[in-house]
Amino acid sequence: MQFFFEVLIGGLLSGVLYALVALGFVLIYKASGVFNFAQGAMVFFAALTFVGFTEVLPAWFGLEEGSKLVFALAFVLALAAMVVLGIATEKIVLRRLVNQPHITLFMATIGLTYLVEGIAQGIWGANVRGLDLGIADEPIGWIMDSANILVSKFDVFAASVAGVLVVSLALFFQFTRVGRALRAVADDHQAALSIGIPLQHIWAIVWGVAGFVALVAGLIWGSRNGVQFALTFTALKALPVLILGGFTSVPGAILGGLIIGSTEKLAEVYIGPFVGGGIESWFPYILALGFLLVRPEGLFGERHIDRV
Repeated sequence: MQFFFEVLIGGLLSGVLYALVALGFVLIYKASGVFNFAQGAMVFFAALTFVGFTEVLPAWFGLEEGSKLVFALAFVLALAAMVVLGIATEKIVLRRLVNQPHITLFMATIGLTYLVEGIAQGIWGANVRGLDLGIADEPIGWIMDSANILVSKFDVFAASVAGVLVVSLALFFQFTRVGRALRAVADDHQAALSIGIPLQHIWAIVWGVAGFVALVAGLIWGSRNGVQFALTFTALKALPVLILGGFTSVPGAILGGLIIGSTEKLAEVYIGPFVGGGIESWFPYILALGFLLVRPEGLFGERHIDRV
């Protein structure tokens, strides 16, 4: 039973990180109806930009390498770069494609994926880089002593940061004026325009927030797995989360992430040995496929009925 809870807790902590990545998709899809396939590339761009600034800032300003000041400046500059990237994407690419078929917008974000990846590697290089946030990946002592359960300090830290961000954004979009405007835009673009909501400003805010989410996700995942091209595939891990939770629901992203994180770990431990192991990478997609057959709109998604 102790081992079961150890696996379950590890899965839930990973699930919060999946929810963070999925949140970037939800924000953009909720506001503009665009499935941003480039979200994974934005995560890679953010992490690589942060690491790049930590390398060049000491030489530019004579600062001590690895200091807190360098970390803070690199974070601010990377955040500014992500906000600019998000707003530029909305203004230059997607604004020109308003009212186009969804497949056109989807293909545009696929092309944007390769463009963002190329720009990131063209500026900072394609070498794999390490990223140290100063949190050791070791068991928490008092939990180990009292319950004999291994819970990583880094996993708890990462899940706490991701959880605070997800909850904060959920409250922001639920109770603030911008959040109400976002929900109005998501429900009906034309109706929102008719009551004076600046549609383009809302889209710019959402894309800027999505850039910030990508930066936080990039730092956490980059610290765990290294800053490398493989970070772009974190977007694919968010797809089952979106399918379970719904493409337009922030609470759905949270619950979907927890379900995917816990089930993939438990399946790897308890089902994997019977099928040769290594099922953690594909089990979430099988779960999502089965869920599509039962409730294709997701747990919190809106059911659409087309009358013909």
